[in-house]
Amino acid sequence: MPNKFYVDGPSRAGRVVDLFAAVAPRYDLINDLQSLGMHRWWKRRMIGEAGVRSGERALDVCCGTGDVAFSLAAAGVEVTGLDFSEAMLGVARRRGDGSGVRFVQGDALSMPFESGAFDLVTVAYGVRNMASVELGLKEMMRVLKPGGRLVILEFGKPDNATWRWLYFQYLRWLVPIFGKLFCGDSETHSYILESLLKYPGQRGVDALLVAEGCRPTRIIHLMGGVMSLNVAVKPA
Repeated sequence: MPNKFYVDGPSRAGRVVDLFAAVAPRYDLINDLQSLGMHRWWKRRMIGEAGVRSGERALDVCCGTGDVAFSLAAAGVEVTGLDFSEAMLGVARRRGDGSGVRFVQGDALSMPFESGAFDLVTVAYGVRNMASVELGLKEMMRVLKPGGRLVILEFGKPDNATWRWLYFQYLRWLVPIFGKLFCGDSETHSYILESLLKYPGQRGVDALLVAEGCRPTRIIHLMGGVMSLNVAVKPA
């Protein structure tokens, strides 16, 4: 049965807005529960791979409730957080009062920033939700300076078939329970598997970044590929 929050085509953005409006109040709590708190370690690893340097300008795309943006700001970076969902940004602004992070509502496929405006672009759990992964990556490349870095943290597709099957069973049968218990709707979290099945995965994203001319690129598999980091440098 199709997930009501997942559709292909131009109406996808509206469904994603509806999804995150539903999950925003309990988003951080559910992340802790469904990952057993490990999402915090994965985000720290993401920041470590970003090669953050004090004084740089960073853009956190699909910033959600602000975890990555706040970590970047704590490292001395000038941070802008962009998200399509005003509900998620509302949580981020409340959490980040005094953090110095600037939050902007906007579309990741058409960002309101000049080309080459940022030294670093990060996106955690956002690329999979874009109506077009290809256009999203092109737009992130556009706002990066030549030689700038892109770091993507996302649900992955493990290479090992048995491990991938077990992981997908967890997403299919257990994760939707969190949606039912905390959001009153299991489809808010059965969406994760639906979107992941149609996502190119870490290897597909790497191929798209190589096609954009990025050198070097790296894939970092976390927990055997259950989660993944794609790291790339914009051509100079």
